[in-house]
Amino acid sequence: MRVRLLFFATLKDIVGAREMQIEVPVGATIADVLTHLERSYPRLKDYRSVVLTAVNEEYVDQITRVQEGDELAIFPPVSGGEVESDLLTIRRPGELYQITRDPIDAQKISRQLLRPEDGAICVFEGVVRNNSKGKRTLHLVYESYETMALKKLEEIGIFVREAWDIGCVAIVHRLGHLDIGETSVAVIVTSGHRRAAFDACHYAIDKLKKVVPIWKKEFFEDGEIWIEGQ
Repeated sequence: MRVRLLFFATLKDIVGAREMQIEVPVGATIADVLTHLERSYPRLKDYRSVVLTAVNEEYVDQITRVQEGDELAIFPPVSGGEVESDLLTIRRPGELYQITRDPIDAQKISRQLLRPEDGAICVFEGVVRNNSKGKRTLHLVYESYETMALKKLEEIGIFVREAWDIGCVAIVHRLGHLDIGETSVAVIVTSGHRRAAFDACHYAIDKLKKVVPIWKKEFFEDGEIWIEGQ
């Protein structure tokens, strides 16, 4: 049976392709697929214990069996392919989730979300800094499994709206080339009182860094490196 594979970040560099299709036996597990790939790309063995996998945009473990026509994404821990659109958005009353290649205007989004009954608005912006581990950073490039990333942003937003007494929530992440000082991610939460807004915003950005499939590559004067989670 035929399975479509997607690779991201360091693993994409190792195999030299964003995607490929392979034939696997009926009943094959993800572990079997990885073993097959390691024969052609031995460096993948270094990632076997930490690699993350998703079938049809849902995280799964390596004992999961693949089916004919499945889309299997293989990627390193998130640092927390190209689609035809440069902008993926889910917008509902009180909610905004977005993957974009355009600059993020958190203040504009805040003004759009704020309701008359809100007494607090919490805005977190992650920005590109000019250094990393003692080295001068020139710029960053962000890459993502875009459709799955958008789905995970929405899941986080729905959870915080249910877990805290908040009004509105927006979670926006930028992809592509970012210069020093530019905003890479914004989380915005409104509520009647400040505590709920602070707590929900804090949880959302921490969860994003753990589960949303987005990676960054840092560029220095003497080279570049993908930043991966643990």
